[in-house]
Order: sequence, then structure tokens, then C-alpha cells
Amino acid sequence: MATFLLEVGTEELPASFVSDALHQWQARIPAELAELALAPEAVRFYGTPRRLAVMLDGLPLRQIDRTEDVKGPPAQAAFKDGQPTKAAQGFAKSRGVDVSALEVRDTDKGSFVFVTQTIPGRAATDILTELIPQWIGGLEGKRFMRWGDGDLRFPRPIRWLVTLMDGEVLPLTIENGSLVCVSDRISQGHRVLHPAPVTLRRAQDYVEALRQAYVEIDPTARRLLIQRQVEETAKQLGGVPMISASLLDEVTNLVEWPNAVVGKFDPEFLELPPEVAIIEMESHQRYFPLKQSADGLALMPMFITISNGDPSKDAIIAEGNARVIRARLSDGKFFYDADRAQPLDAFVAKLETVTFEERLGSMTAKVQRIGAIADHLCDQLNLAAQPRQHIRRAAYLCKADLVTQMVGEFPELQGIMGQKYALHSGEPEAVATALAEHYLPKGAQDSLPQTLVGQVVGIADRLDTLVGIFSTGQLPTGSSDPFALRRAANAVLNIIWAAALPLNLARLLDTVVQDFAQDPALTVDAPDSLRNQLYDFFLQRVQTLLQDELGIDYDLVNAVIGERALADPLDVKDRALFLQAMRRSGRMEKVYETVNRATRLAAQGTLETQVLDPEGVIDPAALEAKAELAFFAALQTLLPQTQAAQASRNYDQLVAGLEQVAPVVSGFFDGPDSVLVMAEDPAVRQNRLNLLGLLRNHALVLGDFGAIVKG
Repeated sequence: MATFLLEVGTEELPASFVSDALHQWQARIPAELAELALAPEAVRFYGTPRRLAVMLDGLPLRQIDRTEDVKGPPAQAAFKDGQPTKAAQGFAKSRGVDVSALEVRDTDKGSFVFVTQTIPGRAATDILTELIPQWIGGLEGKRFMRWGDGDLRFPRPIRWLVTLMDGEVLPLTIENGSLVCVSDRISQGHRVLHPAPVTLRRAQDYVEALRQAYVEIDPTARRLLIQRQVEETAKQLGGVPMISASLLDEVTNLVEWPNAVVGKFDPEFLELPPEVAIIEMESHQRYFPLKQSADGLALMPMFITISNGDPSKDAIIAEGNARVIRARLSDGKFFYDADRAQPLDAFVAKLETVTFEERLGSMTAKVQRIGAIADHLCDQLNLAAQPRQHIRRAAYLCKADLVTQMVGEFPELQGIMGQKYALHSGEPEAVATALAEHYLPKGAQDSLPQTLVGQVVGIADRLDTLVGIFSTGQLPTGSSDPFALRRAANAVLNIIWAAALPLNLARLLDTVVQDFAQDPALTVDAPDSLRNQLYDFFLQRVQTLLQDELGIDYDLVNAVIGERALADPLDVKDRALFLQAMRRSGRMEKVYETVNRATRLAAQGTLETQVLDPEGVIDPAALEAKAELAFFAALQTLLPQTQAAQASRNYDQLVAGLEQVAPVVSGFFDGPDSVLVMAEDPAVRQNRLNLLGLLRNHALVLGDFGAIVKG
């Protein structure tokens, strides 16, 4: 066993590429080594802005020898009258053995010639020499570049290469035109704190040798060190640090030897909305803002930055950072004051200059459509005059801040600045809040809008985008979803579910599609096809959300997915959760067999699935056996329970009724008074099939038990 080190040294890499490259290596290198029978005991991945590295601990020095049975031609072609033919001789020659080594074996496809060979294992060094260029050249990412006069592409120029098997250098060369990088045992330390080369005696010395040269090579250790420094520094300053995971990840791959530095800015900039200063510090400068307390967003006029420079120059670094943030915040204050010089609704007219999508017109047209869809939502929700008024106003203003100077400079602040400017303009608080909320959720882990106005405008905005983009034929495909339509549909459903909005999504889609088809500025060639595409898309999202986010078993989701799922999104969620609870409690077993057996036989009848009332479909005069009469009576008792469950979505009532019916149906099938369903008399047969069809239909109110997998 040996320890092998590969280090690829470069100019400063983009932070995102460091983590992406290490993830790619993590997925590739262990799998390839295992496939080649060279699996090490441990694989460690390291990376900084100037290097990518992998350490293989406990690596076998060579593959083990293995025996291999090689199949040749059919026996009848290989031998004739007991003598080898040219086919046998050619096969033996190709395998480097004498004909006498061949043997005939029987297989499922007849007799064939085989030869058993011992394949000697190859040395690990030979295999690594072949693999390493593939590992380096196989990395993928954005903005790869060529350098020098060669064709090699990499995010930044490769400057050195370390390949150590224990203490021996594995000879390897990377050529890039006239530039040649030859592997060695020489690495590089911190560019400022240790500019001298680092000579590695053994691969095992790598981590500690680099630490001595002021390079923390382990990204996990570096991340923890940065977090600890920020937290400790903030505590000394009496503040609370804002440490977002994404910023922490990015900063981790921007430095090799982290050093927390405190910077300050003028307190006058605290008059800005804190979101502006936070965006400036986090997104543009990679600073960690400081809050006055854990609650709220009140900031301190200072920040923490992580330097990769000389700690003795902290004061100079702090002043330089302060100069930069001062200029950025000055710009922000100018934009903020300029935007507030006029009311928010004054910006609405400028939306005509912004294109939403080439075939869907300007943002003005989109805002008008959002308002119309919001009206449809209000109608379905039967809202009173005041919330309708707030919703219409919020829909009118919801995109106005897009043409403000602040959002033009910082798009991340859309909605947030709309809320600030709306309040400054004297808009009702419900309207202002909705301007920020209608963008929620922005991501999978984001919060949902909490106010009715924000919920309605948010749904209307997303439905306009979904119907509009679908009408242009730009549907999501595979992993490609440039308009984030899956996220938009997920948001619509999650808002409906979280707010318990009693909406008929199918009818709403019908109405919006019809509006699009009637709009002379738009081109909707086949509204029926468009509507069906949207139905299918939303049903897929319902299925995904129920399975992936709510953890409902796939077969139970299949049992509730259908036409009703979009007509009543609240109901489909309730039924899926109820079925999952039934399975976990064991109640499913009490009715499963009975309902499924009835469903299979009922398929031979003609009863429509929506019929629940025995009146008119069962002829009492044709009921011959006691079991039939008992079944009929049980269905009459079940009817009000099912109707009550439908009205209240309390499906416990329905299942309780099915549990009471189950033994009666068992007697119908297998009891002492059991009957033959497929009787010769057509009237009797139809009666019995209708009894079973009615039971199936009552169960369908909850779900399709035929889609449920037993156990």
C-alpha cells in the first residue's frame, strides 16, 4: 500500500470552479479506481484558489492477477473430426495460447470453445499515468480559457504539477503547445506570506507542509476557520454577524489563509434600507455585515471581510475596503433619494420600454394581464370590495420598481424596493407588503407570501408567465428550464396549499388560456392543446410535490392524481395525506382487498364512476339473495357518510363506512349466502355489477384503490 498525491497548481481559479471541480473528482476518481481494482482505503480531496489536489491513502501498488474465461467460436466451427480448424487456431493465436489450451464447454446457446487465462495485474503507477491527464482534462465548467500557444483549455493557466507516490515522483508531462509542465515534488505556498517554493519529501507530508507555508488546503477546515473568525470578531465588536451559507462557501474558495479584518462605513448610510447595504456588502464585496442584534435587520456601521493578504497590513486592507463600500453605498443613497423623488406609480408608464418576452409584449402588457388574472382569482375566492381594491392596486404596481434606478443597479432588490417606495408614496400597507411578497418563494427553501393580497398577486403573476411561455412553445425539457416554469408552478401549488385557498385551478387555467386566445396582441393557435399541456404540466408538479416534498408513497399519489387534482388542489393533498396515514396505521388493510375485488369485477359493468346513490341504478325487486339485500342496505347507509366526507373533506367518515361495508361485501363474495356475480339472468347480473360499481365509486371519492400496491 502507498499514499499518492496529485496537485494541479494554477493561477487563481474562480471560487465556483474550485468546489465544482472537487465535486466532479469525488464522483469520478473513486469509481474509476474501484473499477480498475485499485480502490484506496481513503480518498481525500483538497482545493484552494491556486490548486486542486487529491490524496489516495492505502493505494494498492498494483492490481491483483485475475483469471478470465474467454469465450471463442462455436465448438462445431472450431473442431472438425476432432481436429482444430482455422477458427480454433485463429482464436488461440489471438489469445496468445496454444490450441491445446482450448476446451469445449456447454452453454445455454450451445457448445463453445473457451480458454482460461491469467491476466497479470498492472502497476498502479502505469495506470495513474494514463488516468491523471483524463482527470484534469475531463473537468467541466464555465468560461474555460486557452493560454500560451496550445489548445489546452482550463479556467486558468496550469503552472505546476505534483505527483508523488510516497516519496517518489511519478513522471508526468502536460504539454500545451510550446509550454510544458513536468511533474515534480515542488508545490507553492501562500503567494504573499510564503512566496518560496515548498519541496515535499513524501506525499504524506502534504497537508502539514502546506499549512507551514500558510495554506490551509482542506476546504472544510478553511470554512470552519472563517466562520469561527467571523463569529469571534463580531462578538468582540458587540454585534451579530450575518453569515449566509452561499457567501461562506464562496469566500472559502477565495482565500488560502483566512484572516478576518474589520471595516467601517459612515453611520449616515444606515439611513438606507438595510437590504440595500446588505446586498452591497454580501453580493458585490463579499463582506459579512454586522447586525445590532439577532432580531431584525438594524445594522452596525461596520463589516467583516476575510483577507488573503498579510495580517500586518490589516489597517491598510480595512481602509481600502471601507473606501470601496463607501463609494458603493454613496451610489445606493443617490439612487434611493432619486427614486423617492416621485411616487411609485409614476414609474408604471416606463414599463412600456421593458420587454417581458418578444412575443408576449412589454412589462406593461404583462402587468395588465396580471390584473385580469387577479380579478379571476378574486371572483373564485368571492372576495369583498376592500381586498379586491388592494389586489388590483398591488397588481398595477407589482413591477413598477423594475424601472427604478436602485433595482436597475441591484436586480436582487426587486419587490423589496417596491415595498419601500410604496410606503413612502402613501400606498396602503397591504399593497406595499404584496409588492415584496408576490415574488415569494424565490427558491425551494424560501418563505411563502403570508398576506392574501401577496398570495393572489403572486399566483396571478406566475400563471401569466406559465400560460404565456407555454403559448410560445418554450416548454421545459429535461434539465433545461430557462424561465423557471417548474419553480413557478410549484409556487402556485404551495401557495394554494399553505394558504388553504379554495381555488379551482383547472377552471382558472381554462379562463386564462381563453383570455390569451382572445387577446389580439398575442398569437395562440391551438388553445385546447395549450390548456391540455398546462394541465399535464401542473399534474406532474402535483405528483412531484406530493412525493418529494410531502413524502407520500408513489402508488398513493397515483391513486389521487386525476381530473379532480386540478379542480380542487386542496382536496388532492388532503386525500394523499389521508391515504398515507391509513397505510401507516394499518387501516388500509381492512378495506383494501374488498374494494379492489369489487373494482376489478365492476369494470365488467357499465356504471359511471360518479354515481353514488343506489336509487335508480339498483332494482330492489331483482335482489334475490340475503347477501345482495345486505349489500344494498349497506350502500344506502354509506351514502350520507360519503356525501358528508365530500363536503367536509373529512375522509375518516368515508373510511369508517367502508370498514363497516367490508364484512358485508365479503359475505356477498364468499359467505354462506354468496352469489355468482355474472349470473345468467341479465337483470340480476346488472344489479350485482352495479352494487360492486357503487362500492367502487364510493372508494373513488378517496382514491383509486386499483393504483395502490398491496403492502
